[in-house]
Amino acid sequence: MLFSFFISLIDQFSFLNVFKYLTFRTGLSVISSMIIVFLIGGPFINFIGAHKITGPIRKDGPIDHIVNKVGTPTMGGILILIGILFGTLLWADLQNPYIWVLLFVATSFGLLGAIDDYLKIKHNNSRGISSIMKIVFQIILSLISVVLLLKFGDTNHLTNLYLPFFKNLTIHLGLFFIPFAIFVIVGSSNAVNLTDGLDGLATVPVMLVAISFTLICYVVGNTVFSEYLQIPYIPNVGEASIFCGSIVGSCLGFLWYNAPPAKIFMGDTGSLSLGGSLGALGIISKHEIVLAIIGGLFVLETVSVIIQVISFKLTGKRVFMMAPLHHHFEKKGWAESTVVIRFWIISIILALIGLATLKLR
Repeated sequence: MLFSFFISLIDQFSFLNVFKYLTFRTGLSVISSMIIVFLIGGPFINFIGAHKITGPIRKDGPIDHIVNKVGTPTMGGILILIGILFGTLLWADLQNPYIWVLLFVATSFGLLGAIDDYLKIKHNNSRGISSIMKIVFQIILSLISVVLLLKFGDTNHLTNLYLPFFKNLTIHLGLFFIPFAIFVIVGSSNAVNLTDGLDGLATVPVMLVAISFTLICYVVGNTVFSEYLQIPYIPNVGEASIFCGSIVGSCLGFLWYNAPPAKIFMGDTGSLSLGGSLGALGIISKHEIVLAIIGGLFVLETVSVIIQVISFKLTGKRVFMMAPLHHHFEKKGWAESTVVIRFWIISIILALIGLATLKLR
């Protein structure tokens, strides 16, 4: 909105040329989304708390969770969504189709998560929407997103899978791109959802992935940098950096209230939305494999759940004391803050490894 307004005035005020620079607008998106979350965070938490919109705690979870976290407001993902929409709509080029696809993924998955949170609150249990129905809705929303990308995106690159560490190794997916893209979005959404189990645990890794993809989207959409790094150049993808910046700013603002001890949880409203958005960014920038590396913590958490379920069904024994993985370490006696900070460290290392793949080809 403001981007279009300032661009229209460039002929009269030459100093407004600065708004043509993607890096400048990305910085503005970070600041704008962070400030709006800061401003409305306190009143929002007071409102949620006054109306007792609190999420139920797993009965089979660590004892201190049941004691210390009961009554904490949830659905804080609404704050994050507001920040993302605010920062993106203000500073992005709204004629760019990738921006609208990303906003669709964020809002639609956020709405699905909000319905899930509402059902949990209403029935006072941690079930919400059934797992099967949640997956079905996620697949439908992802399919719509992929169809929009195929219609409005750069199809010369979209259906290719580019492998990191290799200059010219490309897999042409063809029609298989559709189920592959759906798998990436749905998998990413659920992976972040599974990780969101401790105060601040998912928020910082999401920020790290978003920061990484701010850079990735920028270089992918820049002819000079993409040629230098020998990665595919995809026109207009650079604008997605604005969306990434809004995620970073929103999560920074939210972390102020979500840091241990959390004053509010993001709930499925936030985790499904953020996870789906990260998956869509991986597809749009054609760095799906790099997304799995940078977001490796989310992958580990998901794999731990899969291993636990398969092991218990086949042998009746559990591999971990409790899944997802962060609860296993809590059961082993690690303090919650220790688990969170060590998992943050792992995320930083994985982000550095993922970014290194841009040059190591």
